[in-house]
Amino acid sequence: MTLIRDHGFAPEDWPHGFTENPREIAGENGAGLDLPPDATLEQIVGRLPSLRLIRIDFPSFADGRGFTLVRQLRLMGYRGRLRAKGHLIADQYAMARRAGFDEVEISEAEARRQPEEIWLFRADWQAHDYQARLRG
Repeated sequence: MTLIRDHGFAPEDWPHGFTENPREIAGENGAGLDLPPDATLEQIVGRLPSLRLIRIDFPSFADGRGFTLVRQLRLMGYRGRLRAKGHLIADQYAMARRAGFDEVEISEAEARRQPEEIWLFRADWQAHDYQARLRG
């Protein structure tokens, strides 16, 4: 597993593991929450303040539901850490960051196919924002 952040590849730094059950999130050392791309956020809205990290799965680089989920979470006021996990490509990094993700997690095999310099090329996600240019 490889994490991608604005400065490049990074090692895993979340020591608490992950769960798919929001009821297992408790206290300061609770597990991170794994969400599938078809998750219903109503079931976790009351638990958002206790969630320190939410990881959203991307089963395919063509499946954009995770972008919708992350945007909804940010609009709901979630300020914790959000991680995209799975089959993303470097070209999607800027979109992931603009949507609200803090980082991307890919497999070692994906990292070999798309080395760090390809991701770093996309790391200046605040530049070249088409929507901002349209707004003037």
